[in-house]
Parts: sequence; structure tokens; C-alpha cells
Amino acid sequence: MHVRRDARLAELTTLAVGGPIDRLVEVTDAAELVSAVREADEAGRPLLVLGGGSNVVAPDDGWPGDVVAVRTRGVDRSADRLRVAAGEDWDTLVARTVEEGLAGMEALAGIPGSTGATPVQNVGAYGQEVAQTITAVRVWDRAEKVERTLPPAECGFDYRDSRLKREPGRFVVLDVTFLLHPSPVSRPVTYAELARRLGIEVGGTAPLTDVRAAVLELRRGKGMVLDPGDPDSRSAGSFFTNPIVPSDRAVTGCPTWPAGDGLVKLSAAWLVQHAGFGRGTREGRVGTSSKHSLALTTEPGASATELLAFADRVAAAVQERFGVTLTREPTAVAP
Repeated sequence: MHVRRDARLAELTTLAVGGPIDRLVEVTDAAELVSAVREADEAGRPLLVLGGGSNVVAPDDGWPGDVVAVRTRGVDRSADRLRVAAGEDWDTLVARTVEEGLAGMEALAGIPGSTGATPVQNVGAYGQEVAQTITAVRVWDRAEKVERTLPPAECGFDYRDSRLKREPGRFVVLDVTFLLHPSPVSRPVTYAELARRLGIEVGGTAPLTDVRAAVLELRRGKGMVLDPGDPDSRSAGSFFTNPIVPSDRAVTGCPTWPAGDGLVKLSAAWLVQHAGFGRGTREGRVGTSSKHSLALTTEPGASATELLAFADRVAAAVQERFGVTLTREPTAVAP
């Protein structure tokens, strides 16, 4: 393990906000990860575990204890199963599955962050989500002080949600096992925007490489592919989840998608834009992306306080105009 005392949270998060860290502990394998977590817990030091830092709003005051940066690596393939270390870069993993002819992740290309974070958020995009392919999540249970392997039923997956997220801080992901489908073509494309870009009907398929390329193109056009040269990518991706409401509470003009049992999913981007926060709306050093109203971005010197205050104003405007509650997607952490 490598320990630093000169690091700042802003260096470790895609939003580039957050203050100084008391102890930054970088770990490179699962044993080191468990050891670092146990050491902090036994010493009573506040603990924050970070992967890619792409779904976190870090506190301006910094972190008074240990930040464990997960740099674990390893992908073990057995037939069509992949067991992936928590620290593996997610988009690199998706690229590998496409190259090796394994379908099931191709629409999740370009999402920043580490593999270990994906089951926590039940990461999803363009009609796919990781819950469709995960067969096991190996974790360190801080409450029980034991290593466990959680099957999907115990993960409690829901839309951008899971048991791991609902019990914050309890489970530290060590690795994730995925079951994919050997095929040169994608799983059925259910997202209309992606189908149009590919020139196929909704429910059709396309070569894996074409799907990945189309998704990257779509995400890049929305500023949602990390790029040091693109200030719009200084974000956490979509800042709000698409709200799910009873179908009789659908908002006139707002794009919707069926969500089962008399429910519909509303477009959060449309709600934000039509509540007065269109693309490129700026307030000081924070605001909406110039490419996509659902991504909130920061400028150099911005603070978490500014960002969260702006997010609250956006949510309040949507609530006042449409009577719809927006839920943040990234986690605002505090000691």
C-alpha cells in the first residue's frame, strides 16, 4: 500500500471539487483493499473508498480520515464469464468484451469510472444496465467483518439503485462477475436514439463494434466522454435520474418510456431544460453543460457548495413548474 498526505479530493474526482485528504491510501489488490479498510475501521478513522471518482461530489472541507483509492487490476475469463477486479477501468473492460465477441455491455461504452462502482449504482445507458449481466459481487462486509459473495437477488438491483447503495458504507466491492453472450452482434437494441444512429429498427441488432462506436459518438456529442480538452466533460455525467411517476402524472410534451405497473419514466433532461436551465446555463463557476442540460459541470476553482446549491435550484424549479421531484445521481459524501 502507498500512503500520501499531500492529496486533495479534487484530484480524484471527475467534477474536480473537494478539499485536502488526511491520508490517501492506494491499494493494488483485494487483500490490500480489505487490509486498508479494516485498519481504518479498527482505528476509528473516517473512511471513504474511491474508484474512478466519477459519481461523487466531494466535500470542500476535505476528508479527515482515510481515502482508499482502489487501483486493483485483473480480468479472469472462463468461457463467457468474466470476473473483474473492482479497480479495472469500466470503459476499457467494455472495449475488451467487444473485441472478444461478448455481447451484453456494448451499449455501456464510454461511461467513466471503475468496475467496482457499477453494481452500486446499477449503471445503465442506452437500454442496457449491469444488472442484466452480473451474476455475483464479491464484497467485504464492514458490518459483519467478513468477505461475502452476493448473488443478484441479494444485490437488490433497481433503476440506478441497489442494496449496496441503499446501505452506504457497508459493502466494499472486491470484484464483480459478469455472464455475457458470445456473439459478433449486439443484444437487441431497445433505445430509440441508438437504433436511429445505427440505422436499425428498435429491437434489432448490429455488430458489437458498430454499437460501441455509435454509443461513444452519442455520448461525446453530449460531453459525457472524459476528455481533458472538453470542459463539458468536467462532470459526473447525468446529475439527476429520470423520474418514474404514475402514468396519469406524465408531463405534457415530456418524452416518456414505459416503466411497468402503470408507471412511466420521464426525461429529466427535458424537465431541466423546460424549467429554465437549458444547455450552457451558468451561475458563477458551475452550470449545465453546453452540450446536455442534464450534465452539471464545474470550472476551475469551483466548489462543491456552489455545485450543490445550483443543483438544488434546478430541482426546485422542476418541482415548482411540473410537480416532479428530481433525485441526484452522484453521491454527495460527508465525513
